[in-house]
Amino acid sequence: MKILDIGEVTAQTGLTPSTLRYYEEIGLISSISRHGLRRQFGPETLLQLALVAMGKAAGFSLSEIAGMFGRDGTPDLPRAALHARADALDQQIRQLTTLRKALRHVAECPAPSHLDCPKFQRLLRRALRA
Repeated sequence: MKILDIGEVTAQTGLTPSTLRYYEEIGLISSISRHGLRRQFGPETLLQLALVAMGKAAGFSLSEIAGMFGRDGTPDLPRAALHARADALDQQIRQLTTLRKALRHVAECPAPSHLDCPKFQRLLRRALRA
């Protein structure tokens, strides 16, 4: 098993040492030893940190993410919560797509007043429903 020094983990993940220490403090990751004052991690830590990053990107809080890891650090992903978050992301994608279309239309519409533009009015109604 290859042991990763905290510096190697920060280099591979882009996370700061203080973030890694905080993640360890709240139970998201755990060091396996120390070399002097420097924490040492197992290679599975990189996978755990990737899951943390994905969970954060999906909108889960760190405490929610911590609850998705079993006592031994292996993922224990709650499928119902993941489905619910995926549904929420689908809704957010629809809203952002509508917003993007509206912004592009406003930027390119030759109408003297966007409020008189039928396409812009349709986009506004769609945004209101979302």
